[in-house]
Amino acid sequence: MLYTPSYIELHKEGVLQIRIDKFSKMLEECTVCPHKCGVNRGAGEKGICDAGVEIEISSVFPHFGEESPLVGIRGSGTIFLTHCNLKCVFCQNYDISHFGEGKTITVDELSNAMIHLQSLGCHNINFVTPTHYTPQIISAMPNAIEKGLKIPLVYNCGGYESVETLRLLEGIIDIYMPDTKFYSSEKASKYTTAENYSEVLRDALKEMHRQVGDLVINDVGIAERGLLIRHLVMPEGLAGTKDMMKFISESLSTNSFVNVMAQYRPCHLSYRYNELNRRITNAEFKNALKMAEDAGIKRNVSD
Repeated sequence: MLYTPSYIELHKEGVLQIRIDKFSKMLEECTVCPHKCGVNRGAGEKGICDAGVEIEISSVFPHFGEESPLVGIRGSGTIFLTHCNLKCVFCQNYDISHFGEGKTITVDELSNAMIHLQSLGCHNINFVTPTHYTPQIISAMPNAIEKGLKIPLVYNCGGYESVETLRLLEGIIDIYMPDTKFYSSEKASKYTTAENYSEVLRDALKEMHRQVGDLVINDVGIAERGLLIRHLVMPEGLAGTKDMMKFISESLSTNSFVNVMAQYRPCHLSYRYNELNRRITNAEFKNALKMAEDAGIKRNVSD
């Protein structure tokens, strides 16, 4: 039986438009993310993320480098959005997230981009770094649905998410895919713009899991709904892997799908920090995988 995203029914019931109206008000004194900058983005004011009221994207394409349950045979329909509310000093996409390299598009053009990716056979629409553009993304949904959008939506984020915003996304987002960057807010405050990252992340993960549960993968290996957690292993144990895995296991589920990643490399401003200015070792990565296993996580993968 084919999976039908619940956002279609929300649109028919008029609930989606109510959510859009609420999101639009959030932009007047921006409270979209936990920074709560309070700027009027409609009047051209910008906060920590540097995003305005218009949508800016870097690229739209079928991505084959994501986790296998997202990629399948025809790829994950990826839309890379510019700017970011975290601005990690080690960001691998700093040209997009820090410098905002990309182009401005309209809400209608975003709708068309979704339909285009679906027409190519992509298994989902994967919004990369969507947090600060959430109101605009949801505003594009009715048009896309009317044009026939019917594949899952992936919210591919940095983990620094407002629970208030996440609740407005309930029933719209099918797959949440947050990074779990730092268990310690002390570390997060040193390397990102978020002093309270860890506390916010833990609340956000609980809310995401409440909404969609553990990742559900269909008979042909494609993810349809649920929580897919990413954890980037960092040098010197800076990410707090052991504590993070323990939290996921005890506070979410031992059946959580956790991608433990070895892709860290020094980028952007990493050279300013001795502890960040190297790749991780094989021993560090193997130790991280064991930490996930020891915490009882059953779906610990390295994809």
